[in-house]
Amino acid sequence: MFRTFALPLLVATVCILFARPLRADQTSPAAASPPAAPALEFTTDVMPVLSKAGCNLGTCHGNLNGKGGLKLSLRGQDPQYDYEMLVRAAKGRRINVAAPELSLFLRKASGGVAHGGGTRFSTDSPSYQLLTHWLRHGAPGPSAEAPRLIGLEVQPTQAIVADPDRALSVHVTATFSDGTSRDVTDTACYELSNLNATVDADGVVTRDKFGETTLIVRYLQEQRPVPIAFIESRPDFVWSDSQPFNEIDRHVFAKLKRLRINPSPLCEDTVFVRRAYLDAIGRIPTADEAKAFVSDPASDKRDRLIDRLIALPEFADYWALKWADVLRTEEKVLDTEGVEVFHGWIRDSIASGRPLDQFVRDLVTGTGSTFEQPAANYYRANRDPSTRGETTARLFLGTRLQCAKCHNHPFDRWTQDDYYQWSSLFSQIGYEIGENKRQDKLDKNEFAGDQTVLVAKMDEVRNPTTDRVASPKFLGGNRLDDQAMKDRLAALADWLTAPDNRLFVQSQTNFIWYQLMGLGLVDPIDDFRLTNPPSNPPLMDWLASHFADSGFDIRSLVGTIMKSRTYQLSAEPNATNVNDSTCYSRAYVRRLPAEVILDMQSDVLDSPARFLGYPTGIRAVQIPGVRSKQARKSAPEAGDRFLKTFGKPDRILACDCERSNETTLKQVFVLVGDGLNDRLASPTNRIARLALSKRSDAEVVEELYWTALSRPPTEAEQTAALQLIHGPNHNPATSWQDLLNAVVTNPSGNKRADALQDIAWALLNAKEFLFRK
Repeated sequence: MFRTFALPLLVATVCILFARPLRADQTSPAAASPPAAPALEFTTDVMPVLSKAGCNLGTCHGNLNGKGGLKLSLRGQDPQYDYEMLVRAAKGRRINVAAPELSLFLRKASGGVAHGGGTRFSTDSPSYQLLTHWLRHGAPGPSAEAPRLIGLEVQPTQAIVADPDRALSVHVTATFSDGTSRDVTDTACYELSNLNATVDADGVVTRDKFGETTLIVRYLQEQRPVPIAFIESRPDFVWSDSQPFNEIDRHVFAKLKRLRINPSPLCEDTVFVRRAYLDAIGRIPTADEAKAFVSDPASDKRDRLIDRLIALPEFADYWALKWADVLRTEEKVLDTEGVEVFHGWIRDSIASGRPLDQFVRDLVTGTGSTFEQPAANYYRANRDPSTRGETTARLFLGTRLQCAKCHNHPFDRWTQDDYYQWSSLFSQIGYEIGENKRQDKLDKNEFAGDQTVLVAKMDEVRNPTTDRVASPKFLGGNRLDDQAMKDRLAALADWLTAPDNRLFVQSQTNFIWYQLMGLGLVDPIDDFRLTNPPSNPPLMDWLASHFADSGFDIRSLVGTIMKSRTYQLSAEPNATNVNDSTCYSRAYVRRLPAEVILDMQSDVLDSPARFLGYPTGIRAVQIPGVRSKQARKSAPEAGDRFLKTFGKPDRILACDCERSNETTLKQVFVLVGDGLNDRLASPTNRIARLALSKRSDAEVVEELYWTALSRPPTEAEQTAALQLIHGPNHNPATSWQDLLNAVVTNPSGNKRADALQDIAWALLNAKEFLFRK
């Protein structure tokens, strides 16, 4: 009996003795054997592998509802949750610490069993070996004592790759809270902002076509953007020596030189005068205005014209339209009277030179009767805390928060906590609604009559994930203190419009830059984030500082941009900038807004369009809302149909993206007829007067060209127009009096009028007329 138990005990004792750690002065008899690999930490070792394999992307298990029964946090933003899902959920069936190779999640990822996401890595890959090692050591979870990622460095921080080189490698280093650093180039995740290049798993970016792209490097919770430009070699490149007009040009030209791109020359006076009128006041110059500008020999005439245009009342009309679009100035929610009041207040604010920060302050603190306190209509159109928070962030911080409503933002730093803490700032807003005499009894979103927006104690916003009350907090800022909690809207206005609020100043600057240049420095203009950097960061910084220093003077910023050489460049490309679409080396051609095109037609024909519910003669850019409520009882006029067809927004979204400047087949049919023909044939319009005038055919054609295109006809255009008027059997001896007599005796046989109508129709359909260049 003794011998039966003594032998195992002796063996166990010997094993324990040999298992004791050696003292510092002892030498291990097995010193040549490699030490056992240390246990891995879930957050810093395992999570990067899952991210690299794409397991936690929105298209896979990071989806809101997960995939195949497994749901992970989006992009690994919640390691503890992911650990629970992998190790403990589903009764632990996904892992096998005794036989790691048989773990279900490993077999699926490596292709051992069917997997909807396909094979993510092979069994001989470092990723597979690391996960196997983690399982073999008991699959430990996240540790509170483990080092945290505190920094991510990417080299190079930006790059220009000139042909014949086509590829660039990056090196990524992670820094942790214990002071250690690690090369994570192999485990970092890489994405590109566009299709100009491709990137592989090792961070090698390869050019597909010349142009700029941004590499987004992600490791755990940190992201870094790396701007990369792939350019042609151009060994003989010589700068054109274009001289800057102001600081804008210095920043633009500095980048163009680095990219070996020459800017186009200045546009001609005939192009500039048309461009300036359209961008500043939304109309084309009259023939006399255009001729006077072109014939002016003064060297400062462009600056003087800009100063005159931004001082005109039409400036307020046109720029009020831009803000009315994004502030949702439409009839169904605001009521017709509310639209009139709100639009009038927007226009008056611009006309009086109200600083933009004060304008925004009035909006976010606007309470009271929506008919008596116009700014209160901002909250009348945004009916709940989430909508108010999303709209305010989008319009005044250039930030898209919608994704963070359900999960942490996939492309930005905002978390779900940030979303609901920001929404809490708007939770104390209520409404007093009188008798709502809506026309559509089934449409609960329609409101008729006055409303009172008031600050009232409401239910606090709760985070649906935690079911806890979200404490009010500025987006990217601090929580509200006790004093600020007493008046959340005033505290919000102070923080939001502060000159040192970088997002506010830059997003408002970018909005104005976009309206003039057709492309935001940050594009889309409401998508400011680390992974969507400005195309020219130094220019963005300078413009924002200039705007803040001017006291948020809209006219000052508009004037500064329009007086730059960059704004005044021709749209004609040269050999170096033909493929440029982001650097402002030339003007970018774009279709004009619906209201502007319709007003231009009216100006050329001197025959106004008609709109249901508005007096004859009102310009399309002056219409306060979208469409009159009378449209439910009466058919819309041709002007209303034109605006709808050419992309006037319904103002359902607080976003400039709702306006469409795209061309469609339906627009072609509208330009062929539907109101235009009637105005062309009007016996009292400009065409009829020119046809009956004593001016020669050549003079009449020239007048039409100056009126429609702000320039004289070319020789070929003049010849073709005269041939159309004269006809194939024209007798040069025919006098104006003979033509007049023919009209008097047979008005329907006025060939001159018919020909001029055809010429005018051709001009109104010309690309040069419909597009801003």
